[in-house]
Amino acid sequence: MGAPGTLAADAFIDMIMPFGQFLIGTLVLVTLVVSIRRLLERGPSRMGGAMLLSGGAVIGLALVGYLVQLL
Repeated sequence: MGAPGTLAADAFIDMIMPFGQFLIGTLVLVTLVVSIRRLLERGPSRMGGAMLLSGGAVIGLALVGYLVQLL
């Protein structure tokens, strides 16, 4: 009798998972908009360094994601 409870719990997690992904995506989008706004307020003198830093972060995250996927 333990199997139906486990299946129900798995189904519930599967139903709420897309909402969690939507929430994370929304928070990332809000953070991106706020950071771009602040970067534009600082002016072009700081944009070069910020672009290098953010580009490096994107490449680093992509590399880490690729390596984790290989495991």
